[in-house]
Amino acid sequence: FIRDVDQFDPGFFGIAPREADAMDPQQRLLLEVSWEALEHAGVAGDGLANSETGIFIGISNSDYARLGNGAAMLDPYVGTGTSSSIAAGRLSYFLGLNGPCLAVDTACSSSLGAVHLAMQNLRDGECRTALAGGVNLILHPASMIALSKLRALSPDGVCRTFDDAADGYVRGEGCGVGVLKRLADAVADGDRVLAVLRGSAINH
Repeated sequence: FIRDVDQFDPGFFGIAPREADAMDPQQRLLLEVSWEALEHAGVAGDGLANSETGIFIGISNSDYARLGNGAAMLDPYVGTGTSSSIAAGRLSYFLGLNGPCLAVDTACSSSLGAVHLAMQNLRDGECRTALAGGVNLILHPASMIALSKLRALSPDGVCRTFDDAADGYVRGEGCGVGVLKRLADAVADGDRVLAVLRGSAINH
């Protein structure tokens, strides 16, 4: 589990404190990590406005919406604060982007699906730069209890994917975002290239 997921500086992102309270911490974390990814890539976030930059975010969990009840759920910001599509859209809006913007839910492979779609869009010329990644926070016990009853979770907390000894999977929290470009564009722009993705595939 990630500590201090309730800590957030809404003013930096132009968000009022009341709206921030209604925002799923996954949205808050996504904003922070995406900004860090741009800084790490040497890309000025405030210089992307009106660019054909794409947003591709894997997100499949909605625990935060389960925490609210009664009158609290009538807050006007709850709808946008707990929507997966808004998680991607909020990032695109904050940066002022004109490129494609997708929230991807293929369960455990959501972030890989997002990267695959980003690569396709880059190859097709629909965007020149893409932010791709995923976010997941476990904020309510219901899903964990249901998965335990289903015996979908590994009893010893170890994943053994495609192994004969596989006995379930392990849930975790995190957020990761990469800044992607076609290699020729990255070289032409003088970017620091950390890795080259030579291929991808998608499934569910």
